[in-house]
Amino acid sequence: MPRIRQADVDEVKARTNIADIVGERVALKSAGVGSLKGLCPFHDEKSPSFHVRPQVGYYHCFGCGESGDVYSFLREMDHVSFTEAVERLAGRIGYTLHYEDGGAAPETSGRSRLYAANTAAAEFFRSQLLTADAEAGRRFLGERGFDAGAAAHFGVGFAPRGWDGMLKALSAQGFTREELLTAGLVSQGQRGVYDRFRGRLVWPIRDVSGQTIGFGARKLFDDDQGPKYLNTPETPIYKKAQVLYGLDLAKRDISRGDPRRVVVVEGYTDVMACHLAGLTTAIATCGTAFGTDHIKVLRRVMGDDNASGEVVFTFDGDEAGQKAALRAFTEDDRFNAQTFVAVAPDGLDPCDLRLQRGDAAVRSLMDSKQPMFEFAIDRKLGGFDLSTVEGRVGALRAAAPIVAEIRDQLLRPGYERVLARRLGMDPTEVHSEVERVARRGGSTSRPEPQRRDDAPSVDGAGGGQSFAPVTLASLPRTADVAVERDALMGVLQYGHQLDQALLTRALDGPFRTAGLDAVREAVASAPDRTRAGWVTEAVNAVREPYRSLAGELLMTPFPARDEEGAVASATDLARRLIMRGLEHEKQELLGAVQRVPADSDGGRALRMRLRDIDVERQRFAES
Repeated sequence: MPRIRQADVDEVKARTNIADIVGERVALKSAGVGSLKGLCPFHDEKSPSFHVRPQVGYYHCFGCGESGDVYSFLREMDHVSFTEAVERLAGRIGYTLHYEDGGAAPETSGRSRLYAANTAAAEFFRSQLLTADAEAGRRFLGERGFDAGAAAHFGVGFAPRGWDGMLKALSAQGFTREELLTAGLVSQGQRGVYDRFRGRLVWPIRDVSGQTIGFGARKLFDDDQGPKYLNTPETPIYKKAQVLYGLDLAKRDISRGDPRRVVVVEGYTDVMACHLAGLTTAIATCGTAFGTDHIKVLRRVMGDDNASGEVVFTFDGDEAGQKAALRAFTEDDRFNAQTFVAVAPDGLDPCDLRLQRGDAAVRSLMDSKQPMFEFAIDRKLGGFDLSTVEGRVGALRAAAPIVAEIRDQLLRPGYERVLARRLGMDPTEVHSEVERVARRGGSTSRPEPQRRDDAPSVDGAGGGQSFAPVTLASLPRTADVAVERDALMGVLQYGHQLDQALLTRALDGPFRTAGLDAVREAVASAPDRTRAGWVTEAVNAVREPYRSLAGELLMTPFPARDEEGAVASATDLARRLIMRGLEHEKQELLGAVQRVPADSDGGRALRMRLRDIDVERQRFAES
């Protein structure tokens, strides 16, 4: 593929706010002057250690050590090439890229083509909803209370009943059959390739950034021998265990809510009904049970680092669905948020509830929510006659495993008491049975994900020797280290706003700490510290095992009240480095003066340099 001009690469990065890109997947909140933080998208964690610094266009996780710029973030998250990452961001801002062989070029690489094919298919399906053949689809929507505006908001479309309507339309746009097969838009049969979705109402499934990655299609006609709902198969860009329908529309209100609440429903029409009724944080799985991967995605979007959030599951009485949700919460990757269950009157799903009783009835579901484990206990007890001793004992044996699965050691005793009250039994008896079940089930905890400080060693320079990555926490605690550390933090974070001559002078001499000196060398070698993106290149240029340290220095909040104070403090630290260097040089010269005859040329040169140093020190002391 043609190479994008470097000037365009730099310009796209300069025009892109990395916080906007990261914020589509991670709920970010302030973490000091010029810094934001959230739950790391690269590893599972309970409290946020992932920091983003928009001003320098860089991110760093203090937990797993992942770091980089907006391009590396997209490459890691979406598994795209560098060229695809640049093209995607250029498309967002409407910037025309130029390639080294001249002129602009279209996207031709694999994953970008899959995204483009799905986008084209979504447009095709939407246009077909307006045709005469789509009457059954429009009637289906109308009978469920969805007008044309609702269909447009959610991008609902119609797949024609013919075998190759979409295939011909997208082929005319330049997509190959191989691309359409890989995207899951067509299927291969004995007689050739044909449309996967035919004669169905179609919902586009989008990722958290809003890009169409697949479709869900509902059967409309009696002669359709396929399943009631048909989804896109697994593709390079569509993984159903990691996709939540409606999250692209719900994410903003999820992250801004007070409390932050997610409503988990069971289908596309339920999501539509909830959003139209005012529950705009509703989402649904796509043809699979709610599981651990879904939890990971939601936790990052919610900013789930404490118990103030809420996750509310709505059920229509389907036992299998309830069991699947409960299984998700037996994993260690559970929510910090409180989890609830809301069951509509008469077992109605949100779509039917809205249709029969109106928007207010859908919103009132939140008023009747019940804690998840309390709901599960009640469901289990419902199968026993609690008026008999045998019934109560049987119920205890059936419900104890549910309580034993509660891994939060502060919550479990409370639910033991809830179970004891429901059964009318002595709490000590209930506790004994829960403990017996827990022991029989083995350990109920798992170590936290390994942090970067404990990461395996990496190859160091020379002799095949191995070194563990150097971190801020591993640096010596001395005054010299503190000055060097803080100065580098200031330079990396605010270097583009500092006096460049002063900065060059401050970084001219070696530092006394090896790791910090490695960072200093890379920063001092940067050709232009005022250019956008310079700091990313500088950090990447730091030799191992000190690169992670450079990332930490860049992302650790600089101690200042505001940006003006940070620039002033960084400037002062640069002066202190210069003063320290001058003092060191003076001490060396004073020793040399004792060894050289005073009336010699060398002696006179040493004394002149000592006078110059005193003048310089005085000037920096007064500035």
